[in-house]
Amino acid sequence: MAHMNRNLKCRGVCGIVAALALTGCASLPPWHDLLSTSKPFVPANQFALHGSREAVGQVQTVIAQDEDTLPALARRYDLGYDEIVGANPGVDIWLPGKGARIVLPTRFVLPDAPREGIVINVAARRLFYFPANDSDVVITYPVGIGRDEWSTPLGAATITEKVIDPAWYPPASIRREYRDNGEPLPAIVEPGPDNPLGRHALILSLDGYLIHGTNKPAGVGMQVSHGCIRLYPEDIAAIFSGMPIGTPVRIVDQPVLAGWEGKDLYLQAYAMPDEEKLSETTRQVVTAALQRRAIEPDRFRIDWARAEQTRGPRRGIPVALTRNGLNLKTLLRPAVLVTTEPVEASE
Repeated sequence: MAHMNRNLKCRGVCGIVAALALTGCASLPPWHDLLSTSKPFVPANQFALHGSREAVGQVQTVIAQDEDTLPALARRYDLGYDEIVGANPGVDIWLPGKGARIVLPTRFVLPDAPREGIVINVAARRLFYFPANDSDVVITYPVGIGRDEWSTPLGAATITEKVIDPAWYPPASIRREYRDNGEPLPAIVEPGPDNPLGRHALILSLDGYLIHGTNKPAGVGMQVSHGCIRLYPEDIAAIFSGMPIGTPVRIVDQPVLAGWEGKDLYLQAYAMPDEEKLSETTRQVVTAALQRRAIEPDRFRIDWARAEQTRGPRRGIPVALTRNGLNLKTLLRPAVLVTTEPVEASE
């Protein structure tokens, strides 16, 4: 409580979007022909980095129960809202239906950035943490970012302070917005369940911006804040104590990513409004990936038709450009069916 009077003028604490559009009520097609065995869930937040490895994790799946929703499954498996919705087109967000096979997009291509400190890719709605004391590990979590009119700033920063149970001093612009919406804010929001900063806050050298928890976890993985970066309460608690002051933070916007794992080159793409720019960016990042291994593009067989799979309805799922088979069902065939669920996240 010693930091209750800290003047945290965080821009990233707007309320969660009031209404979320449904993507339809159709379940995925039967999957009994895809898998005959199932395995325990592999946590999707910490991975070993071996040499030049640039893609980590594996796609997994889970069978929905009656009470499941996509937002609840997202938090249970440490995914963001946009990630799980994008990976499951045609599935009703609030009523997937008992027996529906839900894809967990727990495979990631790392951002093209130095592997030090925190790297946040706003296009992916995801944070990657490279601990200074372990160069062979990356820790990743979904994040909520700023809305279009309050976009999260790109660039470099550092963590200047760590605060437990912060008070929030909303700036005049946010108080005015809340007042216009009929929800007046006090000058100071004290620590507690009504504080949008949650229980942990990492103060950035970017004036007014924080990485923090939230009292509205359903907004993680979406564009819902006034610019700050928010994590699930359990995620920021996991890295908070060991996060050194002075940790570098890089915020990038990379909607198309290409990275190597072994001899396979993976392409991962998120939504980009301009299709022509998407095609151009895809070729640029693939060419750059080839150059990282000193491979001439005209001497390496890239299946550009398969690259088109990344811009389809299952955006965000990495596609191996160096393997045969273009059918999306074939791409998902190796996905592990999860039988052992992780412990439910605390509120």
